[in-house]
Amino acid sequence: MKAASVEMQIISLHGGDDEFDGIPIRRLLKWELVAVLYLLPFRLVTRWSNLQPILKEMFSSWPRYGLNFWENLLGFGAALVLEKEVKAYRPDVIHCVWGSSPAAFGWLSKAVTGLPFTMGAHAYDVFEHGGDWLLDGKTGQASLIHCSTESAAAVVRKMAEDSKIRVIYRGLNALPRFKALPKDRSQIRIICIARLVEKKGFPYQLAIYRELAKAGVEFEASIVGEGPLKQWIQDEVDKLGLGSQVSLLGRLNHDETLKQLSQSDLLFHTGIIAKSGDRDGLPNVIPEAMSCGVVVVASPVSGVVEAIEDGVTGCLVDPSLPAEWVTVVKRLQFEDSFVEEVRTNARLWVERNFIADKNTGKLLQEIGSVT
Repeated sequence: MKAASVEMQIISLHGGDDEFDGIPIRRLLKWELVAVLYLLPFRLVTRWSNLQPILKEMFSSWPRYGLNFWENLLGFGAALVLEKEVKAYRPDVIHCVWGSSPAAFGWLSKAVTGLPFTMGAHAYDVFEHGGDWLLDGKTGQASLIHCSTESAAAVVRKMAEDSKIRVIYRGLNALPRFKALPKDRSQIRIICIARLVEKKGFPYQLAIYRELAKAGVEFEASIVGEGPLKQWIQDEVDKLGLGSQVSLLGRLNHDETLKQLSQSDLLFHTGIIAKSGDRDGLPNVIPEAMSCGVVVVASPVSGVVEAIEDGVTGCLVDPSLPAEWVTVVKRLQFEDSFVEEVRTNARLWVERNFIADKNTGKLLQEIGSVT
């Protein structure tokens, strides 16, 4: 957006840095929310008819989980506190990247300022515990809804007009070098880059590593990421006797992560639907792997299937069937012509569908159409 000379004010509702790429960020400080105690009664009197639909939506249903309740209150409170600043800036549109706190900010800002808002509705917004508490009301009032996968859009279409929904993938800022296929893959190098949380399916992934070891496949696997399951994963690795083959590298910066990825042959993504309903959309790491020549082997879940066509741009395998993963890994280890075809197709898919400049241009055009 900066490269397209878009004039913008970035607002962070929860932490973060003071600037991004030279653009100042207006960070909401939590103590500022104290002002809500007198701003809310004032606005209830002066903007009652505008605020009534929001209050009606809030009191007609219960939040599905506690965190989402506070996320929405944060967005509403921030909109009251920053009302004067938003009016002074006079934006053409308020774009709310996520459907939780940001969209709550946009919805209430529209009620008190009259400014239109557009919003994102991504995997977390629509799947976690059945979706955001107030998503129905937000999508009804938004001028445009951006979904980054078809799987998320399918849910949003049940509550909003299809004419307002745009499916536009995110994108990579730059494509890495497409590496040559290693001639020696006698020891296959596997990488998993993920938060160490339930929806990443680590119990299944460790069972796959155990099956690979039992089948005599020579491999080394690296898990890059942090999360609440880190100690459990390490304990399971030790318990299964996989310590010499599976390494937990922790969190790495972007450059270090890309270096690890470029040195790998396969990317494992054993995503599942968590008990809360949360699941991945299309994690950026999958197109990143596809773009640099690392073959993706993944679960057929959610937005992943939009990028990975089995046997064409990667391989899709049920994570609960470790023996089938072994079969796929062996094929990718020894069938050079098949691997080269998959790698080439994957790179072409990224070039067509996942370039940041191109996709941001599409999003800007769509946002501009509502002003």
